[in-house]
Amino acid sequence: MIRMNLTQRIWFSFISILLLVALLIGVIYPISLQGALTEETYRIIEQEQARFANPEGSYFVPPESDLDFIERQEAERSVFHILLLSQLLIREGDPVPDEVLLEMGNSAQEQTTRRGRYELTYNGASLFYVVYKVYTTDGEDYHISYMWDTYRDQMVDRLWGRLSYIMLFAGLMSLVPAFWLKHYLKQPLASLGSHFEQIAERNWKEPFHWEGDEDFEKLSNQFEKMRQNLIRYDSAQKTFIQHASHELKTPIMVVKSYAKSVKDGMVPSENLNETMDVIIEESNRMEKRVKDMLYYTKLDSLKEAPMEFKTFPFGGIAYHVEQRFRMAREDVTIYIEGDQVELDGDKELLTILLENLVENALRYAVDSIVLKATEENGDVKIEVSNNGETIPDEELDHIFTPFRKGNKGQFGLGLAIVKRICELHGGYPSVRNESNGVSFSMVLPRKKDIQEG
Repeated sequence: MIRMNLTQRIWFSFISILLLVALLIGVIYPISLQGALTEETYRIIEQEQARFANPEGSYFVPPESDLDFIERQEAERSVFHILLLSQLLIREGDPVPDEVLLEMGNSAQEQTTRRGRYELTYNGASLFYVVYKVYTTDGEDYHISYMWDTYRDQMVDRLWGRLSYIMLFAGLMSLVPAFWLKHYLKQPLASLGSHFEQIAERNWKEPFHWEGDEDFEKLSNQFEKMRQNLIRYDSAQKTFIQHASHELKTPIMVVKSYAKSVKDGMVPSENLNETMDVIIEESNRMEKRVKDMLYYTKLDSLKEAPMEFKTFPFGGIAYHVEQRFRMAREDVTIYIEGDQVELDGDKELLTILLENLVENALRYAVDSIVLKATEENGDVKIEVSNNGETIPDEELDHIFTPFRKGNKGQFGLGLAIVKRICELHGGYPSVRNESNGVSFSMVLPRKKDIQEG
């Protein structure tokens, strides 16, 4: 396939349209034009014939010309007449060749109507004639009027000539909209291409706005939306790296300093176990942070991979989480409500979602945490509430943002993971302060709604 740029495609389309129109005119126009002029020729013959007709049916004398039969061919728009007896003998009129007379006579004798139209070819030219039956006192005669195709052919040539000038003029005039169209399409596309090149070079600072055409405005808005998303993604990526580096820096520094102290013999032997516990604790903390980061980035890939959806009761994951965190804080009791409510989703992911919510609640709860599942408007709502201190209002809108810490926050990815899992299930998270604590809510649609969505 031939590759063409936009300008070449515009000119190719423009020339193709012109050629197609010219081809259609060249094929259809001569046929229709010739048919119309043939009809006009017969009409002229009949008008002339009617002018000489005798309404009383008596004998009339057709006019005679000084031209012979061939010379009459050059007489444009001239109609000639003969009066033919039923015995094919010319009573009056200009003489015609025998073979022409014979064909005219045969047509007249076979004619069943009062008037008939006929055409014959003589010496490569067409001759149109009309036979009109005349009833005289001597019997039935035939008034035959004829006309050569000179008038029709000359009219076709004249109209073709004028049409050619019109087509040439129209073709030249159409260059104006063609140039305008080329400029109209190329300018915004060239500008858009320039901005795409900037995006490819990771330069997305310059916005792209186009006004004047609805389609190009829509295209520029889509480009601007993509640019804003790239800016947010780039900013989030940088923030993620900065926070991840900062979060890993502290435990590494602690482990390094304690290990160096042990190596240099600066730690008394009676404190060696305590020092090793610190190193192990910091190592575990660092390991958890790395796992959280890896898991958080892994969730992005799940958007494109099908999840393992199952239907299972809320208690199937709630009691597992309660058992796991039961000993984390002995002064906190975890209550479960709505354990028979059916959930539709990936059981492993929803377990992680609940674990992160409970782990977060354990930092703030005074003495109780409630895990609750209810059905609302065909959706399932999972709530994790604690009776700890409330969240400042200015923090509520950012609580699910990665690396966002509360006043007792440990590492800012737990709630971000909760939000991502919730969104993967087609749901949404929310948080609100209550009179006796804080409640996190996850609204999850049924499997049918997720598939339809």
